[in-house]
Amino acid sequence: MTFHIIEGGVTAAKGFQASGIHCGIRKNRSKADLALIYSDVPCAAAAVYTQNLVKGAPIAVTKRNIADGMARAVICNSGNANTCNADGEEKAQKMCDLIAAELHIDASDVIVASTGVIGQGLPIEPIANSVKTLAEALSAVGSNDAAKAIMTTDTVEKEYALEVELDGKTVTIGGITKGSGMIHPNMATMLGFLSTDASITPELLNEALHTAIEDTFNMVSVDGDTSTNDMVSVMASGLAENQTITEKNHDYELFTQALTEVCAVLSRKIAKDGEGATRLLECAVTGAKTKEDARTVAKSVICSNLLKCAIFGADANWGRVLCAIGYSGANININGVDVAFESKQGRIEVCKNGAGLPFDEDIAKKILLEDDIIVAVTLHEGSECATAYGCDLTYDYVKINGDYRS
Repeated sequence: MTFHIIEGGVTAAKGFQASGIHCGIRKNRSKADLALIYSDVPCAAAAVYTQNLVKGAPIAVTKRNIADGMARAVICNSGNANTCNADGEEKAQKMCDLIAAELHIDASDVIVASTGVIGQGLPIEPIANSVKTLAEALSAVGSNDAAKAIMTTDTVEKEYALEVELDGKTVTIGGITKGSGMIHPNMATMLGFLSTDASITPELLNEALHTAIEDTFNMVSVDGDTSTNDMVSVMASGLAENQTITEKNHDYELFTQALTEVCAVLSRKIAKDGEGATRLLECAVTGAKTKEDARTVAKSVICSNLLKCAIFGADANWGRVLCAIGYSGANININGVDVAFESKQGRIEVCKNGAGLPFDEDIAKKILLEDDIIVAVTLHEGSECATAYGCDLTYDYVKINGDYRS
């Protein structure tokens, strides 16, 4: 299907505004640390969360608030994860109360999130002193401000939006996300906030979101650490005025495909901005017997620290790909595996039926020196496919995480 890429991120859809300011949680006054997304009307809402047993306090509050499938605003701070704190839920609820009073909405219609250092108490005073300014800064072109305010070690803000036609109406889906480190599948998103003006029931919005993240956010790994605060939420305003999607019909399928596309682009942005990363690493698996086998192989390859180091060094050490496939746990015939490296410089076959092929090392080096690298794995066992997103492993990753709290 055809999507029309547009500007605007999380505020591209009708009815949405956003803002981002510095409130004082972070010491660096040049870095925004408080974001707000607001809908002019009540929205259908859904979210997916980290599968880490240690969960940030905002997750518990958000789960309660959107249990009825409705929301109207998102508030998120950076610089402090509000995790492993005795008063964490109290502080997360207070964030909802504060912004709800300012926006004149119900506190139970607020999605709340936090990101940053774990195990440090969240100071609520800077937020309380800044919600008025935050609300006054709301803008229909405020997506980028919000995207900056949720960043931690990210080097660039991440936003995306597209349009798709449903029921003869133009429907917009957009979003912002953050994530650079502590990212690993199930849920491995860090934070993602999506919006759409599609009219869809909360139940089907929830199903569409879960479908979308399975092949996108849940296929991202930067460093093997599953965060405590990972969350992706979506709000649907219904202002596109398409016929409400109430069943899994053609419009539902189109909407889910478009939502998946937005999530896929944002996932690639996270992987490419991995802490210290110089290259985006994708593993595209085809010919798998089952979808689960395809996902398992793809994730195992992009999670291999040895392969990530080889990609950093532009070294076509394809044996590390086979090694990662071999310990992945997927039920495959390793003697039927083909491997190739690809980039905009071309493609080079390095392995056929589980055995090495002669190849030109200089050509391989040229291919692997590009910013975006694809490891193409063909299993020859079926028709299922999957792609996982990661990055190389560099000296800077250790430097960044060696003094993260400072």
